[in-house]
Amino acid sequence: MHTAEFLDTEPTEISSVLAGGYNHPLLRQWQSERQLTKSMLIFPLFISDNPDDCTEIDSLPNIKRIGVNRLNDYLGPLVKKGLRSVILFGVPLSHGTKDPVGTAADDPEGPVIQGIKFICENFPDLYIMCDVCLCEYTSHGHCGVLYDDGSINRERSVSRLAAVAVNYAKAGAHCVAPSDMIDGRIRDIKRGLINAGLAHKTFVMSYAAKFSGNLYGPFRDAACSAPSSGDRKCYQLPPAGRGLARRALERDMSEGADGIIVKPSTFYLDIMRDASEICKDLPICAYHVSGEYAMLHAAAEKGVVDLKTIAFESHQGFLRAGARLIITYLAPEFLDWLDEDN
Repeated sequence: MHTAEFLDTEPTEISSVLAGGYNHPLLRQWQSERQLTKSMLIFPLFISDNPDDCTEIDSLPNIKRIGVNRLNDYLGPLVKKGLRSVILFGVPLSHGTKDPVGTAADDPEGPVIQGIKFICENFPDLYIMCDVCLCEYTSHGHCGVLYDDGSINRERSVSRLAAVAVNYAKAGAHCVAPSDMIDGRIRDIKRGLINAGLAHKTFVMSYAAKFSGNLYGPFRDAACSAPSSGDRKCYQLPPAGRGLARRALERDMSEGADGIIVKPSTFYLDIMRDASEICKDLPICAYHVSGEYAMLHAAAEKGVVDLKTIAFESHQGFLRAGARLIITYLAPEFLDWLDEDN
């Protein structure tokens, strides 16, 4: 084509040509406001009271219930690959361990406190978060202490949760993450940490926007935490309750939360965006829950998606919505994938 002919063609609007901004792999990375990094990943650990346990969870592919004696072999390779943080969930399996008030939750010989001490000693650079809830330890499977009619006794529940959180911090946990969603527990936990002289070195990461729903089944298989009767709809948020979530975010921030978790993640990106605006000065964490993880694996096994591609797509969605951190069962895979991509 002659120069004159080129100049005579109908001009394209300059602002409509975007492809030059993402036609190269590096440019596509530059288009990300936040890029997924290893330091963002938090790996859930299910620690059982059987010290030699190493049990695969059928509904959670590649995830195991692990005993303290097996933690070194389980965590060592991941730490070498760059794992920076874990969140601990205790799983008491011994007969007679559970009771109505969850006494085993902060048993010094129990799985969480023993796990904290082991990790502190053997992986001193690993950041330890502890989920604070009673559901794994109560005989009724609910997240707090109950009245006789089965409803939550708020005062006794938050007092018990605060005691558990303080004892985890005393054992060496860097962060306590209350997931019970019972009103007022952030204030009691923060006050307990202040009174114990631990508030200055313990991060309180609130599950401020945790919704009830159908995505927790594999977790309950792993943690043996399904309620024996009823459900948790009276203290976890209803899926359509955006306004309630906003109120919970504001409340927990005012009570002293240092960070916020949105759970689940994929179906609640609008809540994650709300959290990033309402709690704009706090780190926002997405929890890619067990059901979401299992769905990705199931789709990949059926050939519907490529696991690596869909994992990046989903987790980049969390960052785009405002998250800075991600609790994810895919952390081991991402440690490898991020190295491959670099």
